[in-house]
Amino acid sequence: MLESGFKSGFVSIVGRTNVGKSTLLNKMVGQKVAIMSDKPQTTRHKIQAALTGDGFQIVFLDTPGIHKPKHRLGEHMVKLALNTLREVDMVMLMVEAAMPGPGDRYILEQIKHIKNPVMLVINKIDLVDKNDLLAIIDTFQKGHNFAEIVPVSALNGENVQRLPEIITAYMPEGPQYYPDDMVVDRPERFIMSEIIREKVLHLTSQEIPHSVAVVVDQIEERPNDLLAVSATIYTERDSQKGILIGKGGGMLKQVGQLAREEIEVLLGSHIFLELWVKVKKDWRNRENYMKNFGLMEN
Repeated sequence: MLESGFKSGFVSIVGRTNVGKSTLLNKMVGQKVAIMSDKPQTTRHKIQAALTGDGFQIVFLDTPGIHKPKHRLGEHMVKLALNTLREVDMVMLMVEAAMPGPGDRYILEQIKHIKNPVMLVINKIDLVDKNDLLAIIDTFQKGHNFAEIVPVSALNGENVQRLPEIITAYMPEGPQYYPDDMVVDRPERFIMSEIIREKVLHLTSQEIPHSVAVVVDQIEERPNDLLAVSATIYTERDSQKGILIGKGGGMLKQVGQLAREEIEVLLGSHIFLELWVKVKKDWRNRENYMKNFGLMEN
């Protein structure tokens, strides 16, 4: 039953890699639903997260960063992000507080023919002078007729609280798609795998983060409120496997400890986490592996 006056709709958050989309999403919905890292191309999936308030529900789509792909996984991620532009009631283009670069101009070209409203969110305003920000806003305004332009700092929360009210003004009357207490549309197994991958991103460097996929193989309930979780970290080369395991298993142990602590907070259960590392050569260019890892639909 449609509640009279209730407003709802879908908003796609798009932008270059590493502009802070996941940080902003987590801040808006009030909890961590997307993993964060200073490494580019952290987000690989389209994640739906619902923000429900008095008389409204906004369903945000956090998308992979739009970048120049170097492999089939990258091509799939960019296609996934661009495809959301026509699926939603509003597009939120997120950029850094800097003059537009080639990546920004490419996205501006992609949204040129979007009929639904596009909001420009300029992030990291805590890092620039106010006069510079005005010049940045003026330059972006010349690139597109934005419905709204909102400068924010996703990291410290500045102006973030204004976004839901502004967005709701553009939403149509509609149903409540998700229950009040549901925030993210992904199952616990997916969230666990993303948390493990996030710890790999934080603890490793250079080529390792981009070549890693994580699959939760088994979840088993045991006595005394214990959840036994077994997961496999896949990478592309034997040398990467060695780095992920570390001397005496030290790196894998550290990844497991950090992931276990966060999963326990998320689920409110004691976790026994067992991690394995396996090599699947060149998996980012092979559709069968990407489908098996849940990165593409079968």
